[in-house]
Amino acid sequence: MQIVVNEELKAYIDPLTPEEYEALERSLLAEGCRDALVLWGDTLVDGHNRYRICQQHGLPFQTVQNTRFRSMDDVHLWMIGQHLGRRSVSDFQRGVLALRQREIMAERRGRAQTVASAERPDSTAGTDTAPTEAAPSVYEPDALKSREAIARAARLSSSQVVAIEKIQKQAAPELVAAVKSGTISLNTAAAVATLPTEEQVAAAHAGKDELKLAAKRVREAKRKPREEATPETAAPVDAEATDAVQALQRQVAELQAENAALRQQVQALEAQLV
Repeated sequence: MQIVVNEELKAYIDPLTPEEYEALERSLLAEGCRDALVLWGDTLVDGHNRYRICQQHGLPFQTVQNTRFRSMDDVHLWMIGQHLGRRSVSDFQRGVLALRQREIMAERRGRAQTVASAERPDSTAGTDTAPTEAAPSVYEPDALKSREAIARAARLSSSQVVAIEKIQKQAAPELVAAVKSGTISLNTAAAVATLPTEEQVAAAHAGKDELKLAAKRVREAKRKPREEATPETAAPVDAEATDAVQALQRQVAELQAENAALRQQVQALEAQLV
């Protein structure tokens, strides 16, 4: 069959790094394409890199239809769920994906409320009846309404989610590229993101050391007024205990994400059987 590559879907998830792509290519050449490519009709949903490599080298591959998708939102949500369960995805990427999932679900709820309001008889106007979609999707992940829920889905701490939100809203593209590549940490990028765009770009071009210095200057500038307003007798923060709690939270979130990934695999197997 003819497989259609939708460029928007192909670019929906951050691409592999050159090193990751080369590693995948070596694996496929040595072991073949063991995992089936996921299709929605004739549109390729999952396996764009594998498909490209197989086409280049004439390698055989299998496909499987996911018949549970009803809309492009379903496709996006499924793609997000798949990547959230993968260990190779960075903290920043997982946070961005979880926030993207929240946006899709919020938009879906908004559309459902609009449809329900338009179809509600006049006699029921003003009641507290909760609106529902006329044709609800079969793929409904958690709505991720709270920051804590987003953190669990992304296997992050709530403070990391806050940092990612700040980076998304305020960071210059050059700074985003630096955190995506792993050059700097989420906390460093979030601190630098509070600076004017010109200073962010200059620091990013100067490299890792300058970005760290810029973040240090931001933190010191915030700390000074706080220290002046806080009595010297204030109890110090137990950073070690805080780190331990966050580590436990990440472990719990990771286990939850693995369970979610297993559920996705079961759904894919059910779709094959159908």
